[in-house]
Amino acid sequence: MKKRLGFVGVIIENRKKSASSVNKILSDFGDIIIGRIGLPYKKKDCSVITLIVDATTDEIGALSGKLGSIKGISVKSALSRNR
Repeated sequence: MKKRLGFVGVIIENRKKSASSVNKILSDFGDIIIGRIGLPYKKKDCSVITLIVDATTDEIGALSGKLGSIKGISVKSALSRNR
């Protein structure tokens, strides 16, 4: 399967409670992550993470699915058409 450039957006509603689970998953998928930007928003006790990935549709689905299975996590992803 062909790898394509894409991104994954993650919103963590309770960063103190979920951060370790999210970081474990991101570490497991480190081979497909080429960039990461994380912004904590202390006022609302949440964080936003944007990942730049080079991945197949199966890999992006697995990453998004594992992150989305954590309570309080919202995930959206998109891949380029053919890069």
